Amino acid sequence: MRHRCRVPLLGKPADQRRALMRALATELIRHGRITTTKVRAKAIRSEVEKMITLAKDGSLSSRRRALGYLYDKQLVHALFEGAKERYGDRNGGYTRVLRTVPRRGDNAEMAIIELV
Repeated sequence: MRHRCRVPLLGKPADQRRALMRALATELIRHGRITTTKVRAKAIRSEVEKMITLAKDGSLSSRRRALGYLYDKQLVHALFEGAKERYGDRNGGYTRVLRTVPRRGDNAEMAIIELV
């Protein structure tokens, strides 16, 4: 039963799912736009928005939480320096999910997730 289960399981065990989410969030913040499946894009949307909210706060504890989640230390520092002027006037909605053509091999729904 999955009653009230809000975490998309993505067909993986918990440790692999957490590693996948961390890797996708790191690459999205690094490149600004990635192509993945629609379900994965919707799953990492909340994680990336949490990281940007931490970066807008800018406190030491927020920086440490972001360093514990994202894989790249220099990326965290760059995110914290640029988040105030880029997202200072927004109250959320830092990402956009755009649907694209299905993947050729298994017809999975693909999407592009990008930072606004």
